[in-house]
Amino acid sequence: MFERLQEDLACVFDRDPAARNRFEILTLYPGFHAVLAHRLAHRLWQQHFKWLARAVANIARLFTGIEIHPGAVIGRRFFIDHGMGVVIGETAVIGDDCTLYHGVTLGGTSWQKGKRHPTLGRDVVVGAGAKVLGPIEIGDGARIGSNAVVVKTVPAGATAVGVPGRIIEPASDAAAQRRADTAKRIGFDAYGATRDAPDPIANAINRMLDHIHHMDQRLEALTLALEHGQAVPHFEHDADLDAVVLETTLPPPA
Repeated sequence: MFERLQEDLACVFDRDPAARNRFEILTLYPGFHAVLAHRLAHRLWQQHFKWLARAVANIARLFTGIEIHPGAVIGRRFFIDHGMGVVIGETAVIGDDCTLYHGVTLGGTSWQKGKRHPTLGRDVVVGAGAKVLGPIEIGDGARIGSNAVVVKTVPAGATAVGVPGRIIEPASDAAAQRRADTAKRIGFDAYGATRDAPDPIANAINRMLDHIHHMDQRLEALTLALEHGQAVPHFEHDADLDAVVLETTLPPPA
């Protein structure tokens, strides 16, 4: 028991730079109080003192603004920052080292009994105002963006944002690198036009970059074929388009 208390205090210092000392955490942190109250309520729930467990949870909600059902299973070093408006349902399961911010709901989407709330893996962070709904799984190390509404499973290490929640991934594959190289070559600033931004404009620009790359390949093959057939003399390809000055046939301005 004392070891768990020490862990809870240490995780607050690790994740909240505003924490100054242990006395302040023990007396003024509602997230810390809610976790302590839940441990008591959960033990009572497991020992079939259902009414008393709900009473403890309701008293904790009154003082902290955080509602955790006594049946929820919560791992070690769980931290709720700020905490007001957090709701955690009966069949929710939260792994070790998870962090929730204010306004988060781990809710259900069914009136049927049984598993109806989400399961969070280890080291999951759920941003302020996010709603994670239904018996879905949030993988280890996943991140849920603020105000996202997640109703589908999120793989480990992924990030979900938006309404409904969509998975975004770092642009680390060959296609993303090729797009960046093409954009740089034609003098386009590709900031914001990456695959990890679920934006229709970014997606359209990515398609344009793919098309430019494809046309470059075809043009290269065509010029090589013409050179080999001696239809045109050999010429050096432009290494840097920024240095190219296109000649114009327009008359000079008056």
